Amino acid sequence: MENKQKSKLLVAAVVCLAAAAVIAIVQTSSGSAFEGTGWSLFPPLVAIVLALLTKEAYSSLFVGIFLGAFMVSKCAVPDTVDTITTLGITDAIAGTSGILLFLVILGIIVALINKSGASRAFGEWAKKHIKTKAGALLATFVLGVLIFIDDYFNCLTVGSVMSPVTDSKKISRVKLAYIIDATAAPVCMIAPVSSWAAAVSSCVESENYSGIELFIRAIPYNFYSIFTFVFIITLILLGFDYGKMSGYETKAEKEGNLSKLDVALNDEKEEMKVQEYGPENPAKGRICDLVIPIVVLIFCSVWGLLRNGYQSIGEGTFIEAFSETDATVGLPWGGIIALLFIVIYLMVRKVVGFEDAMKCVPKGFMAMVPAITILVLATALKNMTGMLDAPTFVETVMSNMVGLQWALPAIVFIIACLIAFATGTSWGTFGILIPIVSAVFPETSSLFFVGISACLAGAVCGDHCSPISDTTIMSSAGAHCDHIAHVETQLPYAISVAVISFICYLLAGLFDMAGITALSIPIGIVLTIGFLIVMKKRSGGKKSAVSEK
Repeated sequence: MENKQKSKLLVAAVVCLAAAAVIAIVQTSSGSAFEGTGWSLFPPLVAIVLALLTKEAYSSLFVGIFLGAFMVSKCAVPDTVDTITTLGITDAIAGTSGILLFLVILGIIVALINKSGASRAFGEWAKKHIKTKAGALLATFVLGVLIFIDDYFNCLTVGSVMSPVTDSKKISRVKLAYIIDATAAPVCMIAPVSSWAAAVSSCVESENYSGIELFIRAIPYNFYSIFTFVFIITLILLGFDYGKMSGYETKAEKEGNLSKLDVALNDEKEEMKVQEYGPENPAKGRICDLVIPIVVLIFCSVWGLLRNGYQSIGEGTFIEAFSETDATVGLPWGGIIALLFIVIYLMVRKVVGFEDAMKCVPKGFMAMVPAITILVLATALKNMTGMLDAPTFVETVMSNMVGLQWALPAIVFIIACLIAFATGTSWGTFGILIPIVSAVFPETSSLFFVGISACLAGAVCGDHCSPISDTTIMSSAGAHCDHIAHVETQLPYAISVAVISFICYLLAGLFDMAGITALSIPIGIVLTIGFLIVMKKRSGGKKSAVSEK
C-alpha cells in the first residue's frame, strides 16, 4: 500500500514538473499571454490525465490549480503562490462558504440521527410488516429515494435500516448494496434540495440562469439517474437477476448464504467509518426519531430557498422565487433552523443527551471533510480556468464544429464517466467539466441543458461503477458485504444503464434539430424495460425467488 502511494506521489510530481517546464518554455519563447487560447484548457486537461493515471482526485485537482496559477502569473513563482492562496483557494472557500456550512450541518444531523437509534427502530418495524422479497427490495428502493438530502446519509442509513429486513427475506447483501448504491448519488443528483444540488449550483456560471434554476431544468435529461430507477423497479417486478448477482441471489435463497461480513471490513479506514457513522441502539429510539428530523430538514431547506428567492424578487410565483434563490444562502439558513429543532427534539425525547449531541458536532464535521475538500479544490480550479478565459477559446472552437453539435452530449457523458470512474468522485468530475461544458453549448439552445445533464449523469455513472468511490465503499459498508463482490455484481447493471443513456444522448442531439428533444426520455424508458425483458428471456424465463415469495 505504501509503495502504491509513493508511486502516485511520484507520478503527480513528475507530471506537475513536466507541465510547468512546458509552460515556462512556451512563455519564454513566445512571450504571449495564455488567456483565451488553447493553453487555457491545459490545467484542467492535466488534472484529468493525472487523475486517470493516479486514480486520486485531491492531488490531481491541486496540480491543475498550481498550473493554472503558474500560467496566470506568467511563470513567476512568488506570484503563483499568491494566486493560489488568494484568487484560487481563498476565493473558493469564500465563494462556497454557504455550501460548506450546509455540508457540516448535514454531517451533524446524520450523526445525531444515528445516535438516537431511530434506524434500529425502523428496521424492527419493517421486519414485521414487510412480507415478501419483492416488498423488501421495493421498500429499500423507496427509502433510498426518500433520503435524497445527501449520499453519505443515504448509504449508511438505508443499509443499517433495511439489512434486518432483507436478511429475513434471504436477499443477498450484495443485492442490498446495489440498491443502496443505485439510489444514493442518482437521487441526490436529481433532488433540488440536496448537498449535490448546492455543489452543482456553485459550479455553474450563467448569464441567464441561476445555478439552482439551471440544475432543475437539467433534471429531466439526467438519463442515467432516471433510467437507473426504471431499471431497479423493472428488475424487481420481473423477479430475476443476471451476471454474478444471480449467483449470489441463488446462494442466498438455497443455502441461506447472504455473503455478509462477520466484521466491518478488512480495511481499517472502512471499519472506522462503519463504527463511527453506523447506528447505535439505545432502547428509547423510535421511528419518529428518524422520520421527523428528515421531514423537518427537508421543510426548512425548502423554506430557506424560497425565503431567499422572495427576498430577491419581492413578489412573484413559487417557481420564480425558486429560480432566483441562492442555494449557498438558502440551504444553510434552513439547515441551521432544522439542526436546532432536531437537537431540541431529541433532547426532549431523551434519546440523545446534551453532551452526546455536542459530540456529534465534530463527528459530523469529520464525516464531510472529503466532500468539503473536493468542493474547494474543484472551485479553485474553476477560478483558474476562468482567469485564463477558457470559455472564449472553447466557444471559438465549437463555432467551427456546428456539424458535430448533436453528438456532443453523448461525448460529454462518456468523458465524465471515464473521469469519475478513474477518480472515484462525482464532485471532482463535474467541478472540472461544468465550466467547459457551459462554454460549449449556447445558452439559447435546448442542448445547453442536455449538455449539463450529460456531464452530471456521466459523473454519477462513473462514480457508481468506480471501486474507489466513496459512495461505492460506503454502500458496501452500509450493507456489510465484501466490497469487491459489490463492485463485481453491480457493474453489469450499471454498464447496461450507461449504454442506454449514451444512446439516448445521441438521440437527444439528433432530435434537437427537429425540436423534439424530450422524445428521447420515453424512448430511453422503453429501451430499459425492453432490455430487461430480453435478458429475462435469455435467462430461460425463470423467475427468481424474489418474485415467488
